[in-house]
Amino acid sequence: MLRLGFIPFSYYVIADCFDFHSHKSISAEVLFKQIRFTGLEALSLIFTISFVLSVLIIAQGYPILTSIGQQALIYDILIVSIVRDGGPFIVCFIVLARSGTAITTELGNMVVAKEMDALNAMGISLISYLVVPRVLGMFFSVILLMSYFVLAGTISSFLTVSLFNHMHLVRFISELLNQLTLVDLIIMFAKVVLCGLLVALISCFHGLKVNKATTEVPQRNIKAVGQSLTIICIVHLVLSSTLLIDLGVL
Repeated sequence: MLRLGFIPFSYYVIADCFDFHSHKSISAEVLFKQIRFTGLEALSLIFTISFVLSVLIIAQGYPILTSIGQQALIYDILIVSIVRDGGPFIVCFIVLARSGTAITTELGNMVVAKEMDALNAMGISLISYLVVPRVLGMFFSVILLMSYFVLAGTISSFLTVSLFNHMHLVRFISELLNQLTLVDLIIMFAKVVLCGLLVALISCFHGLKVNKATTEVPQRNIKAVGQSLTIICIVHLVLSSTLLIDLGVL
């Protein structure tokens, strides 16, 4: 179905994203469905993971740090685990596991069912109608999920800290913000946005690469997951290494 290589395909998709307003009447519904599935329907899962992770970090780390008089380090640990490194990786992995695989499967099944041929016959661009809204939907969804992950982690961390040390919420937030830097936030959003866009592009690309057999759908899904997971690891490694270089660690 798709004769383009991944790089030309990505170029056409990204260029079409900037022209989304011109064909929004036929693809806005797909965009909203993607945001609802990728973003809204994953909020409960994001909350659960963020809550459990934050509770475990505080419950295990706070007593140890208190025993050596280094309670303030818990904020640095939370920033690394929730904001800068752990949180973005978890969000990207969840998006890949839920939405990336769903996109590849859905598009692949549409190819097998000849729905793509019908769209082509009606003169509808597959990239504009099917790919662009999914890529944009992933873009907005990862930002939503990452923000919610941080919010849920902050609240659960405060509640857990309060069990060990009666602390006002204002003081907890103030101490946390004092340790949080603009670079941390930039790295966080850069990771989830880049990974979200690349996962969406890879998933759509392999979904459209299916030809006629249903057996190709799981094969393309496996390739999409493997490549996406590799990209997620590379993006996180490169951005984290850049931060360490800026801090003079490397």
